[in-house]
Amino acid sequence: MLGMQGLPSVLWARRPELAAELLRERENRAYLPGVRLPDIVEVTSDLEAALHQQSWALLTVPSVGVPELLDVLPRELGVVLCAKGLAPDGDRLSALAQRLGFGRAAVLSGPNHAEEIGRGLPAATVIASIESSWIESGWAAQVQVALMTPSLRVYTSSDLPGVELGGVLKNVIALAAGLIDGLELGDNAKAAVMTRGLREMGRYLEAQGAQPQTVYGLSGLGDLIATAGSVHSRNRAAGEAIARGQSGSQGGKVVEGIRTAGLLSAWALGHGHDLPIVRTVARVVAGETTPQQGVSDLMGRRARQEG
Repeated sequence: MLGMQGLPSVLWARRPELAAELLRERENRAYLPGVRLPDIVEVTSDLEAALHQQSWALLTVPSVGVPELLDVLPRELGVVLCAKGLAPDGDRLSALAQRLGFGRAAVLSGPNHAEEIGRGLPAATVIASIESSWIESGWAAQVQVALMTPSLRVYTSSDLPGVELGGVLKNVIALAAGLIDGLELGDNAKAAVMTRGLREMGRYLEAQGAQPQTVYGLSGLGDLIATAGSVHSRNRAAGEAIARGQSGSQGGKVVEGIRTAGLLSAWALGHGHDLPIVRTVARVVAGETTPQQGVSDLMGRRARQEG
């Protein structure tokens, strides 16, 4: 995004061999084949060099790698968390960053498949942080303007938990949609699981102190639509593969929803909240029940009023 606007930026690759390949080929053939890295973007495997004179950074590593990365970053650095997952203890990654002493911690979330963003296809996203951080540092405008391109609209929000957790939960619902696809249960079933899944997302967000309307924005409903239906979605594809008796692994790429489902299900059981789709997905990916039985259990729940 930065390079597409001609803004000087540095891409840090943890593995020296990957950094060398990116420098040589100007393309990440494993993750974004066909998308050229702009010449203005520097590449290095030296973290200290990458951070030299930088005031903020986009952290695009999977959620499991965020705690380790935060441990070695300077606390005065502004961090924009892009992973759509939870910390090891089930807490939000932004909350972990704040506990570690980062005064500027934000999240970026929305229906933003990298395969399309990299090719300049139209999209929109939202960046959120605690309101006081936006006002005191003027960071919102700086990051928003830096990320905005002719093909990417960037909105800001002060509902940090709502924006962050919408992106987390939609992965689990996308896994459920993939299970429906793999079982070939049709469009009605998929629409039902997405709609009721959105309601579960809303209940969880409200329980975490988020603003109720955030679930209907880009980081909630928008991301759910993209992730549950896209050919680019690892979570949907993983659910489809599991339903067909295959491994949910996506060529070694992280499927955030598999780990998240267990954490969210444990939270729901421990706090007395009803998240039946999340719980069913967690049981399926853990091998505690079959996809067919999981659907049967959901369909057999007692009659109730919609809401």
